[in-house]
Amino acid sequence: MTIYSAGLRVSEAINLKVSDIDSENMRIFVRSGKGDKDRYTILSHTTLKLLRKYYIAFRPTNWLFPSLSYPKNHLSVRSVQQAFHSSRIKAGIIKPATVHTLRHSFATHLLINGTNLFTIKTLLGHKSIQSTMVYLHLAPTRILSVVSPLDLEVPDFE
Repeated sequence: MTIYSAGLRVSEAINLKVSDIDSENMRIFVRSGKGDKDRYTILSHTTLKLLRKYYIAFRPTNWLFPSLSYPKNHLSVRSVQQAFHSSRIKAGIIKPATVHTLRHSFATHLLINGTNLFTIKTLLGHKSIQSTMVYLHLAPTRILSVVSPLDLEVPDFE
């Protein structure tokens, strides 16, 4: 849920620290993302509620998602991938999907709901808008549903 709701890469999610969750400003601090860049992304209210329950149950101290085997370390990428795969199978989802599909879904759903490309680029931590433009082909109905400026305020020609 954290990966989808914030558009995180799996490596960014496992590197989250408890202190990176900024509930006051409803944002997540992503440290050393791709290209070793820091950024903020959004914190969903639904995710925050679940993270609070998770915190009460597991009491992580440093890493938000510590390894069960080595609590001083965070979860491994492979552990998250395996958990996602087994959850997908248990849910009966046969369509191919990976953890990274959650990040793509985040961007696509934002675009479909009217979020501009620059905002999506910023939230995803893309260096170039070209990387973000990949999502344009995934949301053609949104692009084609744009109203012509001429039709926004129709002059009375009668």
